[in-house]
Amino acid sequence: MNETPAAGTTANPRHVLDPKTLEMLVCPLTKTRLALSADGRELISVVARLAFPIRDGVPMLSLDESRPVDPDDPAERARLGIR
Repeated sequence: MNETPAAGTTANPRHVLDPKTLEMLVCPLTKTRLALSADGRELISVVARLAFPIRDGVPMLSLDESRPVDPDDPAERARLGIR
């Protein structure tokens, strides 16, 4: 499955997460706000220390789909684009 557009192309507008939708989404574990990663491919729960992928504009908010992140690590914070 191709999750990112090829170089020189743009993402399908139908696969872009709407900012209003992002405001309504919360972490399924902690019920806290999620942050969009710098590259727009993941939603980050700083409190739960988890990243949830976004596939074709659909957030995969399942704990089985998540991956661990370390928001205390400055390099990881920069890579994810979280403050």
